[in-house]
Amino acid sequence: MLRTSVVVGIGPVSIDDVVAVARHDARVEVGADARAAVLASRRAIEELANDPAAHYGISTGFGALATTFIDSDKRTQLQQSLIRSHAAGSGGEVEREVVRALMLLRLSTLLTGRTGVRLETAETYAALLNAGITPIVREYGSLGCSGDLAPLSHCTLAVMGEGEVRDAAGTAMPAAEALAAAGITPVVLAEKEGLALVNGTDGMLGMLSLALHDLRMLATTADITAAMSVEALLGTDAVFADDLQQLRPQVGQRAAASNMFRVLAGSAVVASHRGEDCTRVQDAYSLRCAPQVHGAARDTIAHATVVADRELASAIDNPVVTLDHRVESNGNFHGAPVAYVLDFLAIAVADVASMAERRTDRMLDPARSHGLPAFLAHDAGVDSGFMIAQYTSAGIVSELKRLAAPASVDSIPSSAMQEDHVSMGWAAARKLRRAIDGLTRVLAIEAMTAARALDLRAPLAPAPATAAVVARIRTRVAGPGPDRFLSPEIEAVVEEVAAGGLRDAAESAIDTLA
Repeated sequence: MLRTSVVVGIGPVSIDDVVAVARHDARVEVGADARAAVLASRRAIEELANDPAAHYGISTGFGALATTFIDSDKRTQLQQSLIRSHAAGSGGEVEREVVRALMLLRLSTLLTGRTGVRLETAETYAALLNAGITPIVREYGSLGCSGDLAPLSHCTLAVMGEGEVRDAAGTAMPAAEALAAAGITPVVLAEKEGLALVNGTDGMLGMLSLALHDLRMLATTADITAAMSVEALLGTDAVFADDLQQLRPQVGQRAAASNMFRVLAGSAVVASHRGEDCTRVQDAYSLRCAPQVHGAARDTIAHATVVADRELASAIDNPVVTLDHRVESNGNFHGAPVAYVLDFLAIAVADVASMAERRTDRMLDPARSHGLPAFLAHDAGVDSGFMIAQYTSAGIVSELKRLAAPASVDSIPSSAMQEDHVSMGWAAARKLRRAIDGLTRVLAIEAMTAARALDLRAPLAPAPATAAVVARIRTRVAGPGPDRFLSPEIEAVVEEVAAGGLRDAAESAIDTLA
């Protein structure tokens, strides 16, 4: 059930909260527990603002200018100048769901009472989310250290009533017009607020949260499409037996093998070659070792989820207001923990897709497909069947391998060498999003190919679960026949995979899959 509202307070938000707000426009409510904490931390900032001694982010410049004292009559200008100068993004627009995710996560940190912002500033931030106003954030501008500075600055600029936004209908307009139409009064930033609004890992963490939500579904879908390929290629399900998996107690592997074994249960196709007349001793690795690869990906997802949950429970800012109301500098804005797992996930995505493409290719090759027509064509030679669909899959897999090169091993110093090591976590997150899209497409092509191959195995009946998946695909794509325009069919099945349709179809025939 989709959540219609999310309460944001001192405690952490969840991955499901991020998805609800970012993708489904769930309403954000400021928790009662957060109000007192925000007010208390603000009092600590205001006391330091009146101190003649310099305090970073309150009465000083930023970054390499941290030693420059700023007089009280210029501090509003200081905060506004920070945001205007840091809103320096370039390139195409970042997706709406990513911007909403990073805004929710920045709001979550603001409401921990550790940043020193005023309550009205946090409430205005929430109001933009609830009004469906989405700041226009550009692709480039974050190095993943000192926070996702440029993306968050574009968001803060909108809270100030400046810059560009899209309203709830998706229309681009000046922020001042959108706020006025929604009845929202722009914020005039006070001491410390500029830093508090931009100094977090929220962009990369928002993209990690969305990625983990998607990858959990795709991991199950990969088990389903792999099982379909095993069935279509007259492979055996015996290698997925649980007692064999327990010999190597990898958690993800056992879950993937269980899924595949259950999906294949009751298959007349598999049963047809169990007898002694079957001369094949072992299936190819892309069939037999699917649980090992899929399981490793599952374990990577599990590790990344632990890191994400810790980060979702964090208050990332610099300086930060401690529980005893000290204001202390720190390095928690460095994105390394998030950047590493984003890169790790991209490796897993590439490998799962690579194995799926090999299974697709195997079904199209009459030398390896055990009786299927070349390229699953209706009239091979006149028709090309799915020949070029495999090219598409191979091209995607090649790109996924390039996207698996880690971003987090790079660092380019900035801010006059004050910020001399950065995480590149934003870049890691951006490439992971593209990689997940690629995996979705590779799995869709495998599912299409396996569905046609299973149709061609008639009159042998597939397993109830795989039959349900084939039926789901057939609601969008016709069965075997002469060549036809293939691209729209691929896109239709991509939509089904992305929406969890293949998983839902399989689960309609058997219990819930892992």
